[in-house]
Amino acid sequence: MSDRGAPLLELCGVTKHFHAVEALVDAELVVERREVVALVGDNAAGKSTLARIVSGVYTPDAGVVRLDGEEVSLSTPTEAFRNGVAAVFQELALAENLDVISNIFLGHELVRGGLLDIDEMTRQSRAFLDQLGGGVPNLRVPVSELSGGQRQCVAIARTLVGSPRLVVLDEPTASLSVAQSAQVLSYIEHLRELRVGVIFISHNLADVRAVADRIVVLRHGRNNGIFDAASSRYEDVIAAMTGARRFDENGEPR
Repeated sequence: MSDRGAPLLELCGVTKHFHAVEALVDAELVVERREVVALVGDNAAGKSTLARIVSGVYTPDAGVVRLDGEEVSLSTPTEAFRNGVAAVFQELALAENLDVISNIFLGHELVRGGLLDIDEMTRQSRAFLDQLGGGVPNLRVPVSELSGGQRQCVAIARTLVGSPRLVVLDEPTASLSVAQSAQVLSYIEHLRELRVGVIFISHNLADVRAVADRIVVLRHGRNNGIFDAASSRYEDVIAAMTGARRFDENGEPR
């Protein structure tokens, strides 16, 4: 039985090697309910590897993953989905030729009487998009006709199909305009309002500070500081990312 006071997600001592490459070494991460935790670091810092471990794409070589206080084995994306973890990676994996409804329910289609329940999928799709603040007025258009921000909205709405407790977003504002990025940041805030925990991976510290509650810095696969997003100094986060200084889990210099 879960400890109700436990964090939503807790990673302890997570390590992952790819042959001789140490992608993660004793990585730690905690995400509370209704919290947006930003994961930042230079290229090859281990951010995407950690995201793929949480979402069941990779299995850690060592360490413990807990959800609501219970140790879990997220050995596949399907297992992660069953445990309430959903992810949106940079590639999005949207079917360009299919409409919004078909993309939201791709792989999780609703069937009634042996036939696709289009009416119910339409109703739920609109509800999911409304929960994120809208932004996609026409559900019948192919995804290929949507803007970058709208495509992200569809991808994030798809995570709501499984009523997730945790959503992982890997660089959701990359290659978007300022206006489209603002849209995506609003979707993240709406996820928090739905009591969903969010791991937000980004290189854009302005976006991070706009929506994150805490900032976790990875460097060469290791933790190098955890900062309060509202009160931390920009210079300290940069120093942690570049390795100019080392910080502890309270954002204090070591």
